[in-house]
Amino acid sequence: MPREGNIQIEEGEHPSSGPLGLRATPNGAGIPDIVIKRLPIYARSLQYLAHEGVETVSSGDLGARLGVSAAQIRRDLSYFGEFGKQGKGYNVAYLLDQITGILHLDREWPIALVGLGHLGRALLHYEDLSRQGFCISALFDHNPVKIGQKVGDLTIQAMDDLPAVLQREGIRMAIMAVPARGAQEAADALVAAGVRAILNYAPIIVQVPSYVRIRHIDPVIALQSMTYYLEEDSAGSAGTNGAAERVRLGWLD
Repeated sequence: MPREGNIQIEEGEHPSSGPLGLRATPNGAGIPDIVIKRLPIYARSLQYLAHEGVETVSSGDLGARLGVSAAQIRRDLSYFGEFGKQGKGYNVAYLLDQITGILHLDREWPIALVGLGHLGRALLHYEDLSRQGFCISALFDHNPVKIGQKVGDLTIQAMDDLPAVLQREGIRMAIMAVPARGAQEAADALVAAGVRAILNYAPIIVQVPSYVRIRHIDPVIALQSMTYYLEEDSAGSAGTNGAAERVRLGWLD
């Protein structure tokens, strides 16, 4: 795997220098969801490259940083157009700008946060959200003891106020950090209020209509999915696969 910051340009990239013949359809119809999930990972790596002063990168070197094949990157990007230039690879700033536009990250997104327990408050203070354009603009909780409390510049509001607040603030995205027992009810309330994208930290799968995008994040489930691979005696397996294992980031699976 080549060292980051020492990018070699390879032949064989796309022959066009711009997003010609865009094939993206409204709401991403026809594009596999796994491709959409990978685009932010590509964007993050391109951000790092830009900060390192790298101007051009090949699909092979970008893939080496992420532990995926050059063909995978080219195939994913081909859903949206042709961004490379034969013999030159990808212009880092240009490709980052295009992916940012595809994901609609060229604007700020107001977000509602439901659930102000320990996890909810931690997410509220997660600065990378605001740095990446996601602004938590409204707080909600079902606990009457918490309603009316100030957290920073925001006031925790009752779930009954959710429809009016979301409409006034133009909020279509939400984060749920509620207990499992209240997750489905909270999701139903968000959908009824017009939310179309939910990040769910509740330890339960909630059901939403097909027109609502939802991502479930459960660190316990993630940990449980890895214990299968841990041997009781791992001393002899540490160096088994060498560098090939070190590039398996787990983000793109």
